[in-house]
Amino acid sequence: MQLVVARIGRAHGIKGEVTVEVRTDEPELRLGPGAVLATEPAATGPLTIETGRVHSGRLLLRFEGVRDRSAAEALRNTLLIAEVDPDELPEEEDEFYDHQLIDLDVVLADGTEIGRITEISHLPSQDLFIVERPDGSEVMIPFVEEIVTEIDLEEQRAVITPPPGLIDESEAVIASSRDEETGDEETGDAASEDVASGGAGETPKGDA
Repeated sequence: MQLVVARIGRAHGIKGEVTVEVRTDEPELRLGPGAVLATEPAATGPLTIETGRVHSGRLLLRFEGVRDRSAAEALRNTLLIAEVDPDELPEEEDEFYDHQLIDLDVVLADGTEIGRITEISHLPSQDLFIVERPDGSEVMIPFVEEIVTEIDLEEQRAVITPPPGLIDESEAVIASSRDEETGDEETGDAASEDVASGGAGETPKGDA
């Protein structure tokens, strides 16, 4: 099975290095020196990685036969594709390959259907599920444990507990209105009481 593991960005320096947008959780395995990768467009490859290093938080690669900035710039926007055994599993128990997650049904804890995962977007800060809803619209679900509570590959589903407004924007509006009404009512003696008690009425904030 072929999986996109990176996209080549702009050239870096004058010796043929390129920046890379990583699309795999295992860059050391997929994008290490010696790795031979197919490409899209196919005519650009295959490309063999000669060296790799991290600079200012970005992965830089140099490919065999690419020796100057012009040759590196010609590779811009090329997708790098690795051949992966479909039965291969990630090293960590709570990690998944994209092909394992694509087409999973997304449901709430009570079984309510939300949609189907059609794409995984790998951003620098987090991964996102692109979910197609039954009406054809799309919603983005952050792939974090606070929201995606279960991945069941046997049942082919992902269970989520979304915060208000993530799935239904009207819920966010209702929650906001309720907060404003509550804030209007909490005046006078109540505010003074909080001050007198040293702010004991505040809710501690954890690491969100």
